[in-house]
Amino acid sequence: MQRLRIRFSRGEEIKYISHLDLMRLWQRALNRAGIALAYSEGFNPHPRMSLALPLALGVTSEAELMDVVLEKFVSPHSFTAAVSQQLPRGVAISDIFNSPLNLPSLQSQVRQAEYTIAVATDKNKNEIESAINSLLDKKSLPWQHQRDTGPHKYDLRQLIDDIWLIDWRRGFCNIGMLLRCDSTGSGRPEQVAAALSFTQYPASIHRNKLILQTS
Repeated sequence: MQRLRIRFSRGEEIKYISHLDLMRLWQRALNRAGIALAYSEGFNPHPRMSLALPLALGVTSEAELMDVVLEKFVSPHSFTAAVSQQLPRGVAISDIFNSPLNLPSLQSQVRQAEYTIAVATDKNKNEIESAINSLLDKKSLPWQHQRDTGPHKYDLRQLIDDIWLIDWRRGFCNIGMLLRCDSTGSGRPEQVAAALSFTQYPASIHRNKLILQTS
């Protein structure tokens, strides 16, 4: 068997499809390309595919990571050539390489995610920079997020590693964020924007990179 790690982009065309639909999309593309996926054992076998930190609806990305386990060896070049022809607009393979079969799961290796958000605002540049510095200076930031199962309370500050102003023009700005994503929780860009007192939901959220544990 062979384990491949794929880096791919997720564009505007598919930013509103669910995680489950995205995995089905990939499975169909691999089947049509003639790639022999390995399956789990048991009464209900599943293809051995895993995605690192699934995106929320409406978020684009250039840094999605997915591991697939194959029954038969295929070169990364041949895989890319065959599968790319089966992928729809909005999904593009940017990198692929062999990954040892005995590595921990991809999800367990994720430590941080970097985002860029664009948000409308009537704040000036100094006010935005002051809000960022004030948030970063906080030791804690109690937060509550409503889930289907009820309210989830946590410390949002502990999920924020860095925030910076990328650019500003009257009525609009772009903010960069490095957020923690591990077993303790995952930072959400829209919540950080709310914590910075932006009154409008971000016009766009884009994931620039995922950072994995190195050892």
